[in-house]
Amino acid sequence: MSMGLKEHIESSFGLKIISIVPVSGGDISKALKITTSADQFFCKYQVGEEGYAMLRAEKEGLTALAESRKIKTPAVVGLSKTEDGALLLLEFIESKSKGGKEMIRFGSQLAELHEVKSEYYGWETDNYIGSLPQKNTRADSWPGFYTSCRLLPQLKWAVDSGLLAAGEIPSDEKMESRLSGICSAAEPSLIHGDLWGGNYLISENGTPFLIDPSVSYSHPGMDLAMSKLFGGFSTSFYEGYQEACKDAIPSPEEIELYQLYYLLVHLNIFGSSYAASVRSIVKRYF
Repeated sequence: MSMGLKEHIESSFGLKIISIVPVSGGDISKALKITTSADQFFCKYQVGEEGYAMLRAEKEGLTALAESRKIKTPAVVGLSKTEDGALLLLEFIESKSKGGKEMIRFGSQLAELHEVKSEYYGWETDNYIGSLPQKNTRADSWPGFYTSCRLLPQLKWAVDSGLLAAGEIPSDEKMESRLSGICSAAEPSLIHGDLWGGNYLISENGTPFLIDPSVSYSHPGMDLAMSKLFGGFSTSFYEGYQEACKDAIPSPEEIELYQLYYLLVHLNIFGSSYAASVRSIVKRYF
């Protein structure tokens, strides 16, 4: 890693760095482990014009989750602009393998997080899902919010990129109407928003930690849908969630409709290998 980055971190945060080494978890950003004589830190380093905005949104999401006092997140040390982007410095969490007891606890704590409610769907500001902008305009209706702030922006992005044809996109009215008939009733819940297997840790003492959030007040089924998209979490996780959950558990059809958003995100970030899955769900429901 460049001496310039090392010097920037030292001067910005008052640290004396012994080593900086790359670690796993850097699909969108560079992920670094920073060791000083007294402590270890995790550094997310995002290059590009939007780097600061992306990491600021992540910092705000981590702060919101931490302030819920329902589930742990790494402590935020600070956010800093660099010459070519930005960096976010966090507490470094030593993790271990995910046992059944820890996953029950994780599921239970996620259900408790979903009990943090709002009067509206959305968020105070727009943020990001992966490297893509995520619209969070406040709304009273979940089907309306999911249509206008989640599905439509991603569908239009896919059309503009040539990944889908314009004729494959259903109308706003049709999507919202179909969603209204399928979506279960739930108050707006604070969600992680991008809950795949790489976005949580179990610390060495068995404490679950959420990382890389894409927060909003949304239907709690969104977190469940993402968790089940690529093989799912352990049975223990879902047992813990269901035991603590006070909302209706979404039906398989509802879960699949919420997975459409995350498949569209993958389509727009990673390309056409996700197009068939997107088309299948769109044709089946709309």
